[in-house]
Amino acid sequence: MARWEPNAPQRLADAALELFTERGYDNTTVLDIAQRAGLAKSSFFRHFQDKREVLFGENVLIEPMATAIAEAPAGASPLEAMARGFDVLGRDVFTSDHRSFAVRRRAVIETHPDLQEREALKGVSLTASMAEAMARRGAPELVADVTAQLGTLALKLTLDRWIDPGNTEEFADIARLIVQDVRTAVATV
Repeated sequence: MARWEPNAPQRLADAALELFTERGYDNTTVLDIAQRAGLAKSSFFRHFQDKREVLFGENVLIEPMATAIAEAPAGASPLEAMARGFDVLGRDVFTSDHRSFAVRRRAVIETHPDLQEREALKGVSLTASMAEAMARRGAPELVADVTAQLGTLALKLTLDRWIDPGNTEEFADIARLIVQDVRTAVATV
């Protein structure tokens, strides 16, 4: 690829995932990634702090979730507000074009304990931001915390189903079903 081609961050991310899959995370360097993407090493560092950030860069989930929760109708229950966030993620983040990337990303993370730990930490940050958004809506602290934890569980279950090789459903459709399952489970506890 020529160096002037657009979308350098996505090209770098795709190249990194290819190399992580072929060689393993530990056996892939930043220079390898940049070369595979047809870019200079310095270009890599304009977009990512290190090779781990290709997988975990800017958290694209926190802002859309927090905004969707905040903008949910005043009468919406905390779980309904959470579901609106999942609708936004399905529309803007977890699109059908992104599914292949998500599948490959998950496979790389599952092979490396340090990456699994980083993924867990990002989940904790997302949970905290969802709880804060619920609290700003006026939910009592315990309700905000429990809803955020349930939301994190629902997100994990949704992602697991969405990236399953046999799946043909859209992210938002799966999320609505999972949120309903969570609501049912909570009612029986």
